[in-house]
Amino acid sequence: MGQRKTWEKLLSAERLGAGRTPGSPERTAFQQDYDRIVFSSAFRRMKDKTQVFPLSKSDYVRTRLTHSLEASCVGRSLGAVVGREIIARHGLKNVESGDFGAIVAAACLAHDIGNPPFGHAGEDAIREWFRSSGLLDRHQFTPAQRADFERYEGNAQGFRIVSRLQSPANPGLQLTSAVLAAFTKYPRPSHLPTALDGKSGQKFGFFQHDAAAFAEVARSTGLVERIPGCAWRRHPLAFLVEVADDTCYLIVDLEDAARLGFVSYRDAECLLGELAGSAVSGGRLARLHDPKERLEYLRAKAIGYLLESAAAVFLENEAAILAGGFDDGLLARSPVAMSLEAVLKLAKETIYTAHPALEIETAGFEVLGALLALFADAVEAGAGHGRLTTRAQMLLKLLPAQFRGHAGQPDREPYVRLLRVADFVAGMTDSYAVDTYRKLKGYALPV
Repeated sequence: MGQRKTWEKLLSAERLGAGRTPGSPERTAFQQDYDRIVFSSAFRRMKDKTQVFPLSKSDYVRTRLTHSLEASCVGRSLGAVVGREIIARHGLKNVESGDFGAIVAAACLAHDIGNPPFGHAGEDAIREWFRSSGLLDRHQFTPAQRADFERYEGNAQGFRIVSRLQSPANPGLQLTSAVLAAFTKYPRPSHLPTALDGKSGQKFGFFQHDAAAFAEVARSTGLVERIPGCAWRRHPLAFLVEVADDTCYLIVDLEDAARLGFVSYRDAECLLGELAGSAVSGGRLARLHDPKERLEYLRAKAIGYLLESAAAVFLENEAAILAGGFDDGLLARSPVAMSLEAVLKLAKETIYTAHPALEIETAGFEVLGALLALFADAVEAGAGHGRLTTRAQMLLKLLPAQFRGHAGQPDREPYVRLLRVADFVAGMTDSYAVDTYRKLKGYALPV
């Protein structure tokens, strides 16, 4: 298949679960995807989900929602720049550079939609609880099913939300295959007979329960197989989604940390200046005296230079990316790689280990572990695998119907039953998780 045909298939507007539905010049299928994500309840809940600083009292600090909006803006610009060149190179018909931008923007908008409360610490908390609770030993799970819990991953939960849980009667948001494939940075399951190398093999992107849905996405977009019917190479535009995410979280986390006093303005300005390089106008910067304004200016210039660098690496390696032979971060191959490493080093030493963040994330282990224990024990008892106490019956009533099973009863299959409990807890906002924990533990009672 020539590169033109490959790109035409990669830009598939076929909708998962709904076939191909036409868009219009005014509102393409990919723009419709963006709108569907914006109007979803899972997207709205990200306003109260941790980006870096949990339960922050500052209205300036980013949440998952604002981070996702910023990443989508960056992704739209990057996608359009790359798309313009790809269209010119291969003579793509009936495709606009804006289509590339819209696909990347929609995927960026949803990229964190599956993250549980308390950021990445929430993922660790869920993994740790399933590994240590002993619950998985009560049933005969396949190695792949067991790995879904023990290696629990917000990326896989995100695919599950947009393809199944959100609007379950559809099921899911019925997004286009191009957006779903670009969204999935790790197109592999949790358990494989051998380890996979490269960036795309580091984590997993879908649970066993949703493997057939992703296989359909892979078929529709023509993704390159790594393990037949099981694991694939990334969709090329997933590399751009990753750049938009990395750019926003590294640069913007640095800006947030300076605002909160965890990093000095001087250090932040120095690092952003290195990332912006020659894009910085000495005259304009010299006229800015407020440290916040200087950071905002440098942040904008740094983002612009990072996008320019990433687009150049993508276009230079396009053939290898399409063939599945390129599996590295675009920014890691760019001139800004060393400067980004310096930002990441500072972030690990001062931002991600800041005491306020660590204190609340540590508490998150207690909160999420307790909620999983309460509701998992209740559904197990409801399914006949434990004593159905009065309290267990009450907890089952508190569990929303969509997280129970047919006719409001716990699912008979243990894997699905426990996955639905994880769906419920992972879908909580930070504040709702804390509030529910306090009420169920009797620390806070409604009056």
